[in-house]
Amino acid sequence: MIKIITQKQEWHEFLTNVDSYDFYHTYEYHIISNKEDEKPVLITYKENDSIIGLPLLIRRVFNTNYFDATSVYGYGGPIHNINSDFNNNNFIKELNQYFIDQNIISVFSRLNPFIKNQNIVLNNLGTLTQLSKVVYIDLKKSLEDQKSVFSKTTKRYINKTRKSCSVKIGNSKKDIATFIELYYENMDRVKAKKFYYFNETYFYNFFNSQDFKTDILFAIHDETNEVISAAMMIKTNDIIQYHISGTKNDYLGLTPIRILIDEMRIKGTEQNYKYFNLGGGLGSTEDSLFNFKASFSKNFKDFKIWKYIVNQEIYNDLILENKISSDTDFFPLYRFHND
Repeated sequence: MIKIITQKQEWHEFLTNVDSYDFYHTYEYHIISNKEDEKPVLITYKENDSIIGLPLLIRRVFNTNYFDATSVYGYGGPIHNINSDFNNNNFIKELNQYFIDQNIISVFSRLNPFIKNQNIVLNNLGTLTQLSKVVYIDLKKSLEDQKSVFSKTTKRYINKTRKSCSVKIGNSKKDIATFIELYYENMDRVKAKKFYYFNETYFYNFFNSQDFKTDILFAIHDETNEVISAAMMIKTNDIIQYHISGTKNDYLGLTPIRILIDEMRIKGTEQNYKYFNLGGGLGSTEDSLFNFKASFSKNFKDFKIWKYIVNQEIYNDLILENKISSDTDFFPLYRFHND
């Protein structure tokens, strides 16, 4: 009843049969995201007319014969074609047996707030924890209704910036190179962890993808013709995801990213997308970044994660072997200080 998919065509065919999916669930994003020691898999399950898919990255646990599984960076979790009254008993039994057979000792996944019934799929298997909320703009509403809830500050900055800047959508190699330079400058300024310094191939692969569409929006200063801010937005089915962005240090006070968000929600509405997800705060906290995003919308969805310890005994042994003694929520705990 469990089948493992690792090939692009079969993976894509499965996606076409589920109710909804995001770019985080696609084969190409898993290939873009996986590290050298990680293997992308789509674990699928069929029961009568119901189907479930769980995309994960399988990785070896240090120098052992054990493995664990994690989701790609972003909003993943199970995709499916099930009813709200679906009984997942057989599914979790089969899934658990697969993990045991593959020597997988723990599983972690971030869930997607825009995919319904993920909690039903994973019910009674591990723990689901709500970390925070994400902010999204409801593109099904009229442009006027969307803008009516903008904060006064956001409205003021958008009006001010549009008087001195234009917005351009880029798709050439030169545009991508410009975005990379701006993004790295942004990461340097915030002293980001090494993980966030994606290599150049990462960015170019987004534009070569056939699984989703990538737009880079540039804010260009009219007087100097200088690119002062840019954002990468990913479109899949009826969802637009604000992925990553950067602003030149000299223009931070102008917050030109506001007109890029404003432009994307206008274009997205015109193109009949339903949701424009701005995401949440740093580290899933309701911080200044979260409040900035909330200045565009009062629509929120819960952001949850899934943790499952398949083999508690081995899990505990690895914590002892790696001399981990911490009250952190990091999962899996034996990888604390290693990831």
